[in-house]
Amino acid sequence: MAGLRVLVLVVLAGALQAVGAALPPPERSYNILMLLPVSSKSHRNVFMPLAKALTQRGHKITMLSNQPAPDNNPNIRYIENPSKHVDTDKVNAFEILGSPEKMFKTFTELIPKVAQEIYKVAEVADLYEKRREFDLIVIDALFNEVMYPFTHNHTFMTINPGELHPSFSASMGNFLNPAYVSNMLENYQHPFSLLDRWKNLIMSVILPFHWERAIVTPVQAEISKQFPDLPRLDDLKRNQSLTLINSHFSVGQPLPLLPNQVEVGGLHIGPPAALPKDLSDFLSGTTPVVYMSLGSIARSSAMPQEYKDIFFSAFAKLPYKVLWKFEEKPPKKAKNLFVQSWMPQQDVLAHPNVKVFISHCGWLGSQESLYFGTPILGLPIFGDQPKNALALEHAGVARSLAWADLNEQRLMDSITELIENPKYREKAEKISAAMKDRPLSAVETAVYWTEYVIRHQGAVHLRSPERDLTWVQLLHLDLLLLLHVALYLVYLIISKLLAFFCGGSRSKAKRMKGKRD
Repeated sequence: MAGLRVLVLVVLAGALQAVGAALPPPERSYNILMLLPVSSKSHRNVFMPLAKALTQRGHKITMLSNQPAPDNNPNIRYIENPSKHVDTDKVNAFEILGSPEKMFKTFTELIPKVAQEIYKVAEVADLYEKRREFDLIVIDALFNEVMYPFTHNHTFMTINPGELHPSFSASMGNFLNPAYVSNMLENYQHPFSLLDRWKNLIMSVILPFHWERAIVTPVQAEISKQFPDLPRLDDLKRNQSLTLINSHFSVGQPLPLLPNQVEVGGLHIGPPAALPKDLSDFLSGTTPVVYMSLGSIARSSAMPQEYKDIFFSAFAKLPYKVLWKFEEKPPKKAKNLFVQSWMPQQDVLAHPNVKVFISHCGWLGSQESLYFGTPILGLPIFGDQPKNALALEHAGVARSLAWADLNEQRLMDSITELIENPKYREKAEKISAAMKDRPLSAVETAVYWTEYVIRHQGAVHLRSPERDLTWVQLLHLDLLLLLHVALYLVYLIISKLLAFFCGGSRSKAKRMKGKRD
């Protein structure tokens, strides 16, 4: 019996050490539900490290996702959402290149359909019926408004896979001033010019309004048909206990955050592992290496042939090795080129010989590159990628090219500049050092606050009273109206008094003059 007790203690100690000895042991095993049925592989990759760390501390995790399970983790009950509408592998990002309208149209068609059908899926309906069995519900903050019915009268929190959107922050009671906080699609260099502030203010109003009208309203209509007694989705959203933000002030803009808005930038980044032998052999030596990947949605194999020709030709002429995530067998291959359909990206970026990352500037890949101190050549395609590319340029760690302006010479010149000019790597290494310099790792921070919310029954004390204010109250419009009315009344009273006394004086003067005459 004593031997068994020792064995249990050793196993528990090892599990706790895996997520950091700085965290106190959990008071008990929690049952946690994670919901991200409308997501990409990158979003799932943000959730998985937290899910695994929580299971290492003895908690039970159930995860609903539209993405296939990344591995067979026996401690995570993984439910793949069978909705036929959500399949990011079928998206060709190059079809929406330079057309934000097409990208937005994709979501306006997709998300209401998901809302219409997802609660008819047997696995989802079963989870909904058993939602009271969970101590906490965790929802992907982006595109997953359809999941808010789960949260009615229940403790829940969200995870922002990217930066904190101003409109999302406002729903939590933290209005981010557009005088210095860029909207979700654009980046302006500080200090904002008068024109920048004007454009940012307009976009900060238009974008949330358009999202609300085109997506949230039809989703609300579908949800109301199925759950007529539930509060509005916006009201449910405001009741979240906490949000974890996959950003950090070292790589993003410093923001005035609430206690329940916690930065965990690099949550998806783990310690580098040993590379497969073929990759390790290719990366070894003294020759600098260029690594190219356009992520899970913007696949290199899907790019138009004219761009493929530019890359293959330019790479063959470079005096560097090139590692390219290319999802099909290339028609031609230079001696300095290593092509593979999948790459262990973090392990590659951690290699000291990798000097440049050619990227679409997705938020997760950009963080990984900076975490390992690697400069970036940005080729943004859609969404927040142009904003990220511009921010990286402003930070001095990247150069970016527009696809419309891409040619062989520009590509080669940009790569050469990033490798041969040490200022880019020096700046990237400074940011890397700042990103790693924190009291707890990103995963440990996320674990601590997840358990904190459960320990304190929703942690209501963290919430801002501002979330319950209307825009009229927040901007003091009612007080300003009252002040204007009061000033107008004072003006009227003074005007009447002046008219009375001045008018009376003039009448008296006329009477006196009449008597003299």
